[in-house]
Amino acid sequence: MEEEPPHLFLCPISMELMGDPVTVSTGVTYDRRSIEQWIFGYGRATCPATMQPLANLDLTPNHTLKRVIGSWLDHGSPSTSASSSPSPSSLSSPAHELATPPLSRMVEAERLRSALADLEETPFKVTALKNMGARMAGDVAAQCEFVSSGGIQAVARVMVQALEESATGGDFSAFRACEEAAAVLALLPLADAASVGFVLSPECMRPVMALLQRGSAEARLHAMDIVTKISNAGAGDWTAGVEVDDVLKSLLELLSDEVSARLSSRALDVLLDVVERARSGPAKAVEVGAVHVLVELLADADDRHDAERILLLLKRLCKCPEGRLAFAENDLSVAAVAKTMLRVSQLATQLAVKVLWLVSVVAPSEKVLEDMVVTGAVAKLLGLLHVETPPDTKQKTVRMVRINGVFWRQYACFPTDLRDYLRLLD
Repeated sequence: MEEEPPHLFLCPISMELMGDPVTVSTGVTYDRRSIEQWIFGYGRATCPATMQPLANLDLTPNHTLKRVIGSWLDHGSPSTSASSSPSPSSLSSPAHELATPPLSRMVEAERLRSALADLEETPFKVTALKNMGARMAGDVAAQCEFVSSGGIQAVARVMVQALEESATGGDFSAFRACEEAAAVLALLPLADAASVGFVLSPECMRPVMALLQRGSAEARLHAMDIVTKISNAGAGDWTAGVEVDDVLKSLLELLSDEVSARLSSRALDVLLDVVERARSGPAKAVEVGAVHVLVELLADADDRHDAERILLLLKRLCKCPEGRLAFAENDLSVAAVAKTMLRVSQLATQLAVKVLWLVSVVAPSEKVLEDMVVTGAVAKLLGLLHVETPPDTKQKTVRMVRINGVFWRQYACFPTDLRDYLRLLD
């Protein structure tokens, strides 16, 4: 008994196995003889399967489907002769597996190409994108096939189109399509130069930034996933073509709202990247209130990794005069930083010392020096002198004590004989 060919291999007109598959302008594939008879024999200018008008009468050979059908005829159908079929032993060999992809994979690849061809025209974009994402989730081979089939370009075009439609008074479904397209894009590796270069283009980054600023919580997470991946690829500066102020405000808003731990964690990563990459990034971050938000977060931080990243951000912001001034003006800043010393991790202690160094030595203010005594920061600095710490941390601690000791000596918690105490440190 002969095996029935997969439905995808049959011409929609004749329902027979296609010998020369060609694709019309609507993206549907037919056998050449059948579609030529339909168009030129019967004088029809519509797609038989969808009844949509044909934009042109071009018949594009579908080489991929033709190869898949040929492979199925050679290896997949039991009706082929024994002489032309591989032996059972060769079928199980690694060489055969490498030479002949599984039939299901080839069929899936053809379905993907067909779906991508229809994506921009279908009115059901959200459903189509959801289905694509579901098929690729956790499947590296499917993701690679998607990229090689031009999937990134197709999805990016949908994002651009959907954003334009929503901006011109389109219904909410247009923006939902933009969010679903970002969900698909966030699944992909985005590691090769071609993919990263395309995503970095202004027309593609525009919808990503729009989602970061006003998308749903899940869409914002996807937008940050995309940004993080292209940043890690190291192929270009993603901040060059975006409004950095708007991005910073959106990230700080996410951190302030504390919608979810995952969202806040990713927002910290992206904020670090913006501050590091963008020209005048630290100054702009300070201007939109980053120091205040970070201090509030640090005061309540329970996660070690979060505390370390917040301290790293504060250190970077306090390297600029605006950052040090904002830090000094915040009543909780010194207490929040001091709380992490000798408590969270060695890295957190090192970063905390660097922050206090910047605000008490590089540009000291009487308020900061007083806060350091009142909040216990000075006591912890003195405690650091009795434990093993990296040389740079130890050196900064000693110098802070030496430089500010005269001011701190008026407080009862500071050693009375400062000179003898410091001599013991040498």
